[in-house]
Amino acid sequence: MTKVAVTNRTEARDLDAALGCCLAEDVVSGLDVPPADNSAMDGYAIRLPSVQENEWLEVSDRVPAGRVGHEIQPGTAVRIFTGAPIPAGADTVAMQENCEVDGDRVRILELPEPGANVRDRGEDLQSGAVVANAGDRLTPQTLALIASVGCVEVTVFKPLRVAVMSTGDELVEPGGRLADGQIFNSNRYALSGLIRGLGMDVLDLGIVRDTPEATDQALRQAAEQAETIITTGGVSVGEEDHVKSAVERLGQLELWKLAIKPGKPLAFGDVLGKPFFGLPGNPVSTFVTFVILARPYLLAMQGVSQVRASCLHIPAGFSFKAGSRRE
Repeated sequence: MTKVAVTNRTEARDLDAALGCCLAEDVVSGLDVPPADNSAMDGYAIRLPSVQENEWLEVSDRVPAGRVGHEIQPGTAVRIFTGAPIPAGADTVAMQENCEVDGDRVRILELPEPGANVRDRGEDLQSGAVVANAGDRLTPQTLALIASVGCVEVTVFKPLRVAVMSTGDELVEPGGRLADGQIFNSNRYALSGLIRGLGMDVLDLGIVRDTPEATDQALRQAAEQAETIITTGGVSVGEEDHVKSAVERLGQLELWKLAIKPGKPLAFGDVLGKPFFGLPGNPVSTFVTFVILARPYLLAMQGVSQVRASCLHIPAGFSFKAGSRRE
């Protein structure tokens, strides 16, 4: 992870098109949120020092959300609704449940504490505060927060383009006809979905046949057209496993085999200067090694600051004893 080269390609995106992208610049609020003192409840705005409990007050104004009311006068109250700006001169909101109304008059049956039910200007965010940091992945929650300060556009890193290929003469695409000894290519759909779920683009090179020539050609194409390469299969020690040797011809292999189960036959290196992950062909091994190893690497390349998934320790609902047999 210390050798990850973060992409330097950025672009401006509307919020509608930014979900899942990684921020390249901080987003700073240009206003206070809320922009004015406002009511947290439906009720009556009052100037508390001038009001006595059970005193009848004239209701001098009605202020819904989105409207600014008149300045409140001593001995009066203003009908106010949740989110509406507090009228000038008012300092407290009495809940409507604690009030008795008679036409244009109201009396407060139980006086609230000073400042009760008032949300202060800038209580959530102050002008100049950082709303979202460079390196944050844009979630629905973050997009909503950015929108709340009036931003409609953000600067993000352009999505990585990840080349994906499956190796093996035994593979057939779903919908094709299986011959004896063949299986359907499920890894293609798992990897493509996982990568797109990170907000990245997929260059799908399909199935690569088990020959040195086909493997070299596919890896060259991947290195030319993508920023990262992920293969499945072909990294073990069999005579038909050509990916490892092709990587050594076209680049360098920095890691081969890992003390992990499932997922031992894993390779990492570079092909013509592009990062390369060679994942095992077994679908479970493919998924596990991608999530544990490839995913954080790709996110780091994309500029994401928090790349590790949260680790939770929970008791298993089953008993299992590992044996020496490889599954």
